[in-house]
Amino acid sequence: MDEFEIVVPTLLGLESLTSREIKRLGYENVKVEDGRVTFTGDMEAVYRANTWIRTGERVLIKVGEFTAVTFEELFEGAKSLDWSRWIGKNDAFPVKGYSLKSKLASVRDCQAIIKKAVAQNLSDKYGIEWLPEDGINYQIQFSLMKDKVTLMIDTTGEGLHKRGYRQISNVAPLKETLAAALVEISFWKFEYPLCDPFCGSGTIPIEAAMIKKNIAPGRNRSFAADLFSQMDKKIVERVKDEAFSLERDIPLEIYAYDIDKDNVSLSASNAEKAGVGKYIKVDCADAREIKFNMPYGTIICNPPYGERISDVKECEKLYRDIGKSFQALDRWSYYILTSNEHFEDYFGRKANKKRKLYNGMIKCDYYQYFGERPPKKQQK
Repeated sequence: MDEFEIVVPTLLGLESLTSREIKRLGYENVKVEDGRVTFTGDMEAVYRANTWIRTGERVLIKVGEFTAVTFEELFEGAKSLDWSRWIGKNDAFPVKGYSLKSKLASVRDCQAIIKKAVAQNLSDKYGIEWLPEDGINYQIQFSLMKDKVTLMIDTTGEGLHKRGYRQISNVAPLKETLAAALVEISFWKFEYPLCDPFCGSGTIPIEAAMIKKNIAPGRNRSFAADLFSQMDKKIVERVKDEAFSLERDIPLEIYAYDIDKDNVSLSASNAEKAGVGKYIKVDCADAREIKFNMPYGTIICNPPYGERISDVKECEKLYRDIGKSFQALDRWSYYILTSNEHFEDYFGRKANKKRKLYNGMIKCDYYQYFGERPPKKQQK
């Protein structure tokens, strides 16, 4: 099959990381927009992107794009696209999407009109009046942004953050894609320790171990594209084999601490499911009292933000306390994600750098404190 445009939606602030991942896979014509990255590829590119991308949300095939300010324009635009290239006469094609800053604001109406337009297109193409939709599922995704309509087909199914190792999570889990991004942004070197003193369900330590060992995040799961008629089974086998063959056998020293015993048990269980249990030391500990005798290392964490006023006050005190305890690790680097805009004041130190990110719908800052550059260790 010829090449086509592929769209990878991202959390706001992660676009450059996802772009870098796509380029690492060897693909070109990579373009970055707000909340998504696009590139050109074929069905193998679709499967490799699904298997390897850590910071993107899903992989979509772009069917077409046009401007629409009326429902008639939306219908005609959707109807004019080449849907039969992807969807067979028996296949299902549910529609979902969103509308932002557009005249066509009703998502439900847009959904119904696009569905009707695609059905009419396929009926005309196949010469049948009724489409049974009892075949392969091709989920149509639409985005309507500033009156520009983009119509796509989802190849992922469950979002890319569903790695498969976290069936159960704690109350406020950090999304796996964001956790991977926090590690990628940091300057942690695997030769030195990494610690998450607020590990929760273990997502940051697990993603860190998977990154350093080059474990493809999607190697143990299936995708919607597995069932596509356009997807050759040989491609799936080739990509899966490649993913397993590229895993690195390197030493890692990762610590996952939490004050809650249930979280500690959960982190240990999730790490085992992810295949990185032996690389992560999980224990019950208070972040305000952690100590290391190693001169160099990195802390990456997502401490509590506090939703109620009383919780906010407790969090502010916590930030003060960890600011004092982290001072003992004077050569270490710290990377801390929080929504508290005055975090630096409580922590007692200005960050060397900070980056705006979104944890779900919560606007956060990723405060980066750079420690002394450690000497490079000689590897055997």
